Amino acid sequence: MLQISTWKRVLIWAFTALILFMAVPNLFYPRVESHNDALKQIEAAGATPELQEAVSAWPSWMPSGLLNLGLDLRGGAYLLADVQVEDVYAERMNGYWPEVRDALREKRDTVGAIRRVDGPAGELHVKIANPEARAEAIETAKGVSRPILSLTGVGSNDIEVTGQGDTLIVTLSEAEKIATDDRTVKQSLEIVRRRVDEAGTREPSIQRQGETRIIIQVPGIGSAQELKDLIGQTAKLTFHPVVSRTSDPEANPGARNLLVPSMDESGTYYIIEETFVVSGDELTDAQPSFDQNGRPAVSFRFNPTGARKFGDYTRDNIGSPFAIVLDNEVISAPTIQDHIPGGSGIITGNFTIEESTNLAVLLRAGALPAEMTFLQERTIGPELGADSIEAGRIATIVAFIAVLAFMWLSYGLFGIFANIALIINVGLIFGLLSIIGATLTLPGIAGIVLTVGMAVDANVLVFERIREELKTARGPSRAIELGYEKALSAILDANVTTFITAAILFALGSGPVRGFAITLGLGILTSVFCAIYITRMLIVMWFERRRPKTIEV
Repeated sequence: MLQISTWKRVLIWAFTALILFMAVPNLFYPRVESHNDALKQIEAAGATPELQEAVSAWPSWMPSGLLNLGLDLRGGAYLLADVQVEDVYAERMNGYWPEVRDALREKRDTVGAIRRVDGPAGELHVKIANPEARAEAIETAKGVSRPILSLTGVGSNDIEVTGQGDTLIVTLSEAEKIATDDRTVKQSLEIVRRRVDEAGTREPSIQRQGETRIIIQVPGIGSAQELKDLIGQTAKLTFHPVVSRTSDPEANPGARNLLVPSMDESGTYYIIEETFVVSGDELTDAQPSFDQNGRPAVSFRFNPTGARKFGDYTRDNIGSPFAIVLDNEVISAPTIQDHIPGGSGIITGNFTIEESTNLAVLLRAGALPAEMTFLQERTIGPELGADSIEAGRIATIVAFIAVLAFMWLSYGLFGIFANIALIINVGLIFGLLSIIGATLTLPGIAGIVLTVGMAVDANVLVFERIREELKTARGPSRAIELGYEKALSAILDANVTTFITAAILFALGSGPVRGFAITLGLGILTSVFCAIYITRMLIVMWFERRRPKTIEV
C-alpha cells in the first residue's frame, strides 16, 4: 500500500516551502535590489532620507537574497588582460644584489673588489677584480640561493650563477621562473579582485585563463575604459630620499639614482635615490581625507615594520625633502619638519575628491606586481542585456507551455500532477541560486530551459512503469508503488551521468560555461527531488482522498 509517514510529509513540504520562500525576492527584483544597495550605502556612509525610504520599500523580515544577473544580462564591461610576468624578474634581481654583495665582500681577500655593472633586464651582473677566483665567487654567490617552495620546483634553488670572464651573471632558475609566474598571476588576480570589490561593483567575475591571462567581467559598470582606469594602474607607492630638483628632463641622475617627473605637470624633475625607504607594500590602510587647507588628500598608516622605518628616517633627516612616488611620478615631496613616530601620514597633491578616493582604493588594494596589457575589451550596453532577458523569458515560457501540454495530453491527471511538480521545480532552482548567490548568465538561462525539458523525464519513467504494472491486473495502489520502486534505479542512473557532465563542465570551464553547468546541476537535483517526492506526494494525497478502484495513466 502507499504509505508516507506524517513526519516525512511535513519535512518535504517544509523544505519545499522554505526554498520557494527564498525565491520570492526575485519576483520584486528592482525593489529588492534598491533595498540591498541602500543598506550597503548606509553602512558605508551613513543614512539619508532617500536611503531610508529605499530600505523601507522591502520588509526586513523577508529574505533579500537575489539571483545576480551576469554581464550579458545586465550590461557592463569585459577585459582580457595579460600579466607581464617578465617585469618581476628585474625586481627580483635588484632585491638579490645586497645579499650577493655582502656575501662576496666576505671573500674580498680572494675575489678582490666587486661592483655591479649594467646587464640585460632580469639579470644581475657583478664584476670582480680577480678573475682567477671566479669559481670561488660563483660558489659564494650560490650560497645566498634559497630552495623553491612549489610542487614543480622541489629540490631546486631559485637562482643560477654563471661566469663570463671577470663578471658573474645571476639569473632566476627555470623552476623559479615558473613558480614566480604563477605567484605573480595569482597575486595580480587577487589585487584586481580587491580593487573591483572596493569600488562597490556588483558580482564581478574575475578568473584566470591559461598561464598569464586574466578575464575580468564587471556587470553594471559604465564602460571598459572606466574598468581599465580602475585596475590598469600598478599603484606602486614608494618613499625615497630626494637628492635634488631640476627642470632638465635629460639630466644625468648619477649612479644608483633615478630621474622622476613631478605629477603636477609643472616641468619639475626630481633626482631621488633608487633605494626606497618604505614601500606601499607596508601600508595597512589608506583613506581619502583633507589637508589643513581643506584640499583633498589621502591619509595612510603603515604596519609596525614600515612604521619603524618611517619613524627612524624622519627622526634622522629633519629638514630634508622626502619624495612620495606613485608609479614613477612624484606626487608630493614635502620637507620633513619633525619626527613622525606613529607610522601614519598624509599624501597631499593637486587632487580632486574623486582622484583622492580612487588613489585610496588603489593603495588599500595593494600594488600590482607586474604591468597588465589589455588584449580585448568590450562594453555591453544595458539595452542588449534587456533584450537577452526578454529572449530568455520567451524561450522559457515556450518550453514551459510545450512541456505542460505534452504531459497533460499524454498522461491526463497524472500529467497534471507532474506539471505542478515542474512549476515547483523551477521555483526551487531560483531559490537555490538565490541562496548560494549565483550569477545568472544567458547560458544559465539555457540551462534552466534545458532543465524544464528534462525535468519530466523521471515522471515519464515512473508513469510508464505504472502502466506496465496495471497490465498485470494488480490493484492501482500496488501498481503505483511498484512503478516508483522499479523506476528509481533508471532515474538515478540517467541523472547521475548528466550531473557528472555538469560537474566536469564546472571544473574545466570558465565564465558562461560555468553558469550553464551550475543551473544544469541544480536543475538535475531539484528535478529528481520533485519527481521522487513532490509528484509522489501529490499522487498519494489524491489517492487517499478518492480511493479509486481503477486508474488510467
